[in-house]
Amino acid sequence: QPQLVESGGGLVQPGGSLKLSCAASRFSFSRALMSWYRQAPGKERERVAVISSDGGWTNYADSVKGRFTISRDNTKNMVYLQMNSLKPPDTAVYYCAATLLGSWGQGTQVTVSS
Repeated sequence: QPQLVESGGGLVQPGGSLKLSCAASRFSFSRALMSWYRQAPGKERERVAVISSDGGWTNYADSVKGRFTISRDNTKNMVYLQMNSLKPPDTAVYYCAATLLGSWGQGTQVTVSS
């Protein structure tokens, strides 16, 4: 059973930064397309970033483009989301996903507030 465990969420002031991490295990991570999603209260889950298996291709939601960066380390089975210039609308639970495998982490809360 694939396992994904997120960490790094928390409370940050507007304009601040956070780096989320996701530890993957029990599947062929280096072959997997990996994504970060988020879900705010009362809203649908939104994909914010995706990265190819070798890290050579990335794609971002328009709402985070230029502020968020997805990366991965296939030697450590880790995927990251660097979030800069955070805004209150970025407040959500953030999930790591190996979407094509149907695998999701438990989520980590990010709150942007002064």
